[in-house]
Amino acid sequence: MLHKVERQDDYRHKGLRKQLVDILREKGIKDEKVLAAIEAIPRHFFLDPAFERQAYEDRAFPILADQTISQPYTVAYQSQLLEIKKFDKVLEIGTGSAYQACVLAELGALVYSIERQKKLYDYIGEFFFIKKYPNIKRMYGDGYEGAPSFAPFDKVIVTAAAPYIPPKLIEQLKPGGIAVIPVGDDEGQKMMRITKDKDGSVHEEELGDFSFVPMLTGRNK
Repeated sequence: MLHKVERQDDYRHKGLRKQLVDILREKGIKDEKVLAAIEAIPRHFFLDPAFERQAYEDRAFPILADQTISQPYTVAYQSQLLEIKKFDKVLEIGTGSAYQACVLAELGALVYSIERQKKLYDYIGEFFFIKKYPNIKRMYGDGYEGAPSFAPFDKVIVTAAAPYIPPKLIEQLKPGGIAVIPVGDDEGQKMMRITKDKDGSVHEEELGDFSFVPMLTGRNK
């Protein structure tokens, strides 16, 4: 119900966002467009009002359906790896709170976001802030299947820990495209960046250690 009601974004919140951006810059985020998107989006809108101040700490928080809103550094890091250009078609697996989707939309991407948790999918449908971004298309479905009817995509981002690189997501990536996927198990994951060459060949880079909720198959009613 909280998501239905417009909330305030005042000078205090904007000051806290600026501090958060300074922290992300210190941690190595260099893409100024990504930092500007983080600074533009009121992260406290995505959390219960009781956590307004904590919303600008660089940490994850639990949300509905045993999911999390990712740590701002993680959102910024994945966004930076994607090298988003205006009008890029981006497939996102795991809408969650929709914070990452809004960051991508703020960067000018056309975001196709899949959520497998029906309760969370319905809840975000009532979220007043997401209406600011008509360039976000939400879908209820199995992330492992991707969105073949909207493929191919310039970029693919997975916001949950996959035990392996899902082949259908790479199939739906355009030649010249980039996919960013945390791969691993409960013990932790490596961030993988997969690039597809013009000839269709695929290159994998193993980057930093992260911790995400698991990417599950099917849909949860």
